Amino acid sequence: MSSITYGKHLFARSRKIQRQQTRVAYLFLLPALLFFFGFVVFPMGMGIYTSFFNYTMRDFDFVGFANYAELFRDATFGRSVVNTMIIAVASVPLVMLFSLWVATVIYQKPVMSRSFYRGVFYLPVVMGSVPVVVVWKWIFNRYYGILNWVTQTLGITQANINWLGDARYAIWCILAILFTTSIGQPIVLYVASLGNVDASQIEASEVDGASKWQTFRHVKWPSLLPTTLYVAVITTINSFQCFALIQLLTSGGPNGSTSTVMYYLYDTAFRIYRYGYANAMGVVLAIIIAAFSAFQFRVMRTDD
Repeated sequence: MSSITYGKHLFARSRKIQRQQTRVAYLFLLPALLFFFGFVVFPMGMGIYTSFFNYTMRDFDFVGFANYAELFRDATFGRSVVNTMIIAVASVPLVMLFSLWVATVIYQKPVMSRSFYRGVFYLPVVMGSVPVVVVWKWIFNRYYGILNWVTQTLGITQANINWLGDARYAIWCILAILFTTSIGQPIVLYVASLGNVDASQIEASEVDGASKWQTFRHVKWPSLLPTTLYVAVITTINSFQCFALIQLLTSGGPNGSTSTVMYYLYDTAFRIYRYGYANAMGVVLAIIIAAFSAFQFRVMRTDD
């Protein structure tokens, strides 16, 4: 057998082995792919498709872009978008800055203390929305809530305030709860990311006389950028999809002051059964989230 023939034989054999390995890999991926296409891709496609229909319990009529045109005339949807933007713009920077500060402080602690504080801050995430909301609902209660007692004891207020029933305060109460439930994961991620910073570079900057801020800005921060981008995108998505807190605490009230796009979508679909119109809201919300995420990727890209 000549060397050329032998080389072709080896090449064909390697290609055959590669094809077999590829088939085996796809067989292992098949359950996850079926789940992804069945419960993610297909529902997304159906949502976009039905957004062009007057889809209710009785009707399924093609209306083109009528649902989208109605959204721009819907005052409730407009107010829900504004409330959603307020929640996202106010919560995301605050969550990122506070999480980074807490993680920096925690990382300087001994190992046991570091683990304890990470567990404390991550506890609301593990507990889920319902127990956390029950506690906060008691805190904000107008008649026996601890917040009214504290503010009156300190002389800040003179009478009980209906925190969740007053349009002036309700949205900020939602923001406070969202903040406490959103910082757990970023803190854990930042602590882990700080552990990956090259210690020799930190020591070199300290030897050169750099201040703590200069060391953080020029040594630690570049290593934290990928984690910061992930935290920014995930926190933004969670803020735009804020629903459970609204549903359990205020049901969008008072007078729509805490209604978000997600809550209005749910209310439209499952209370008045306008599924096509609700799906149009979902498509618009997805576009808004994609635009915000693309902007964050552009601003915090790390390929330079």
